[in-house]
Amino acid sequence: MKQLSKTRLIAHRQCPKRMWLEMYKPKLRKDTPDTLASFDVGHTVGDIARYLYDPEQKGVLFNANRDGFPAAFRRSKELLNSDLPLFEVGYSTEGAYAFADVMLPVVQNGQRMWRMIEVKSSTGVKEYHRDDVAIQAYVARHAGVPLQSIALAHIDNSFVYPGQDDYRGLLKECDLTEATFSRDDEVRGWISAAQVTAAMASEPSISTGTHCSTPFSCGFHEYCSSQETQPEFPVHWLPYNQSPEFRGYVDEHPGLDLRDVPDGLLSDLQRRVKTHTLNGTVYFDADGAAAELAKYSLPALFLDFETIQRAIPVWGGTRPYQQIPFQFSLHILDVHGKLTSQAFLDLSRDDPSRPFSEALVTACCGNGPIFVYNAGFEGGRIRELADRFADLSDALLAIKDRLVDLLPITRTHYYNPTQRGSWSIKAVLPAIAPDLSYEKLEGVQNGGMAMEAYQEATCPYTGLCKKKTLEKQLLAYCGLDTFAMVRLWQFLSGRHEFKFENLYVQAT
Repeated sequence: MKQLSKTRLIAHRQCPKRMWLEMYKPKLRKDTPDTLASFDVGHTVGDIARYLYDPEQKGVLFNANRDGFPAAFRRSKELLNSDLPLFEVGYSTEGAYAFADVMLPVVQNGQRMWRMIEVKSSTGVKEYHRDDVAIQAYVARHAGVPLQSIALAHIDNSFVYPGQDDYRGLLKECDLTEATFSRDDEVRGWISAAQVTAAMASEPSISTGTHCSTPFSCGFHEYCSSQETQPEFPVHWLPYNQSPEFRGYVDEHPGLDLRDVPDGLLSDLQRRVKTHTLNGTVYFDADGAAAELAKYSLPALFLDFETIQRAIPVWGGTRPYQQIPFQFSLHILDVHGKLTSQAFLDLSRDDPSRPFSEALVTACCGNGPIFVYNAGFEGGRIRELADRFADLSDALLAIKDRLVDLLPITRTHYYNPTQRGSWSIKAVLPAIAPDLSYEKLEGVQNGGMAMEAYQEATCPYTGLCKKKTLEKQLLAYCGLDTFAMVRLWQFLSGRHEFKFENLYVQAT
């Protein structure tokens, strides 16, 4: 019988093939940058949790990878008689083992018992967390741990960081004891099923499907997909949330091609995507697009933000996972078709929110339209800044009121099969302005890379030369995002008499 970790059991819950591959072909796994970043966040939250649950630092932190699993399990049993907080403490039973994030001693009816807390970096309790906790409790209790209760601690996104490394209140507990302790039979069945899979000589035959990304993105998806004949027109090119009937049909027909999807299950927009994708034709309601944009006269501004989002806030007055803008690019188009640009980028390591707000108010003078792509993003950030800075609130909200969203105009009036069901600016730009390309940019080519570049540029150990390079890359990337909107506006409005150059990239 194999000793299966809680992580392996959770993987088996998602897909037995995933667990088998993790055990026997781990080199095939290719985690996405988002997955790797989530691992880092989890470690950071775990570090903070240890301080919150053990402020006097009297507890014991186990390291099974350093000391070996048998030694960790033996020492865990020894410390069950202590009054010390325990972290990453391990237990094993019946072919399974697990490590508890936090174990706190409690006295109940004169007996020493333990309160277990599992720590997650999410902002709420998810369904798969309940399975995670059920396995954790099952292994501990069947290993002889007198478990009094079990809770899940997650990040409270209403927490406002006061500064000075004071994270009291960052975590919010949800007691799961009653529901968890009643699931022993379920967990025993999961372990038995996983043991059967672990004993298989070859990987289970399981087709790719929605389980490949739910509840986690599977690092073996590329490998599994390579074993299957892929549809010429994948059904995932259909945009936006589909109905339960549609999802059920897709789940019942693995490898579904767009040609085989009944039109009755699709929205008008999805039928348009299907029709023009299969026919290889472009949909463009030029008159309709031009009519919508004719409502807005020149001069006009084009605005794009870049933000940093941290699970653990580092600046006073900010919240977990709050999008903090550190950069904007602004292009100004006058009545004669002359294009100029301004930019703001704060790499000081201080909270950029106040200087960003002041620079934005100064740059967005006048009362003309301000074009953005997905106004919910820029508008949401402006609203948050207005809430934080009362003296700038009126000016910021006036800017928000001037925002004009190019995304719904584009979605309503234009579609090119090369977009593959996406209306992100990076999907639309190659279709309407093939001379421009994010792939030609050095270093920073998307929002995730912009966040990484910002963090590196503001790291105290980053050298001046590297910081200057990152600064140029960030300015060029945000500048292209903004210039892309200028070209999109020109395309949709039919104003082809104007000749534009990407002024910022030229300047750098």
